[in-house]
Amino acid sequence: QVQLVESGGALVQAGDSLRLSCTASGRTFANFAMGWFRQAPGKEREFVATVGWDGHTIYYGGSVEGRFVISRDIAQNAAYLQMNSLKPEDTAVYYCAVELTGNQDPAVVPHEYDYWGQGTQVTVSS
Repeated sequence: QVQLVESGGALVQAGDSLRLSCTASGRTFANFAMGWFRQAPGKEREFVATVGWDGHTIYYGGSVEGRFVISRDIAQNAAYLQMNSLKPEDTAVYYCAVELTGNQDPAVVPHEYDYWGQGTQVTVSS
């Protein structure tokens, strides 16, 4: 099993920045992607960003591209999401997830991910 723990969620104002962290522990795998998804009340889980096993292949969801930056520390099994210019519509629970990709590119849909964290709440006030 893999345990994922997210941190960094908070209540902030529109225009602020926030950095989320995710650390993976437990069973380790050779190659895996680490992604971020979010889910607002009454909405489906939405893809935010993902970074591939090599730390170089990166994809962003359309609503965050240009504002959010994903990164990972492969040695520490950690991933980070720097969120800038936050908007009220960014309010959601943010989840970290791991996809066992081998050497393939990461996916951008939730059902491809194998392990999930419990989530961290981000609230952006206007």
